[in-house]
Amino acid sequence: MLLRQDRGLLALDIALDIAFHAGRGGEVTGAAEIAERLGAARRGIEPLLQSLVRAGLLDSLRGPRGGYRMARAPREVPLIEIIAAVTEDEPPPEPPGKLAALVTAPLWQEMEAATAKRLKAMTLEDLLKRAAAAGLRRPVTEPLHFVI
Repeated sequence: MLLRQDRGLLALDIALDIAFHAGRGGEVTGAAEIAERLGAARRGIEPLLQSLVRAGLLDSLRGPRGGYRMARAPREVPLIEIIAAVTEDEPPPEPPGKLAALVTAPLWQEMEAATAKRLKAMTLEDLLKRAAAAGLRRPVTEPLHFVI
């Protein structure tokens, strides 16, 4: 369910934080660092990190200097993939009655479809551009990626 903001929004924040601070080069950022920057509990973000790794969005490196980095270039990661990686097993709640089933549930589905369309059109690179426009400077640079 896209309009539930808890898991999906936190997953977007995590992916943006990793793209911003580690990118997909040689740098990695640890779960404790991510949690601290986001003001979240490390235990709370670890299941989301694991889901993002399983979905092929993040690379995970083990060991004392381990951490996370992007598996793909930010321009290759639609925001819908990030949300889907952490919310796909969440069933929609049952409408609490006939009126809700016939009126508000279809409305919610329409709003979710519009949200999904927007999230498919936007990439993690778009969020990084917004960060730059807000005056934030990335501590890392992305490796060059040529496509012919």
